[in-house]
Amino acid sequence: KDVARGLAVRHDHGSQYMSDTFQTEMCFLGIQSSPAFVRAPEGNGCAERFIRTLKENLLWIRTFATVEELRLALLAFRHIYNTTWLIQRLNYQTPAQVRQHQLSAVAIAA
Repeated sequence: KDVARGLAVRHDHGSQYMSDTFQTEMCFLGIQSSPAFVRAPEGNGCAERFIRTLKENLLWIRTFATVEELRLALLAFRHIYNTTWLIQRLNYQTPAQVRQHQLSAVAIAA
């Protein structure tokens, strides 16, 4: 229990996210629910765009014989995405570069 304490999941008000099952599981894991504002679809636009990117660059072009093969492919995709993809909304930096900059700023402030 509480394996993800301090983590918040931003989501829309879709039935799957607002369901008792989903909310109970998040609570069990220690994840805070953070519903987006009503009529503000841009709140989860980044997540939806990432899922589209994942589908277009991995899930729709490969098939997987086992769940383990899929798991390993997802881990590889995560590494490649975080270390090589230049993201416009991140001023054409990789996610890893932005994360490192944010961590450095926190360390300096502490």
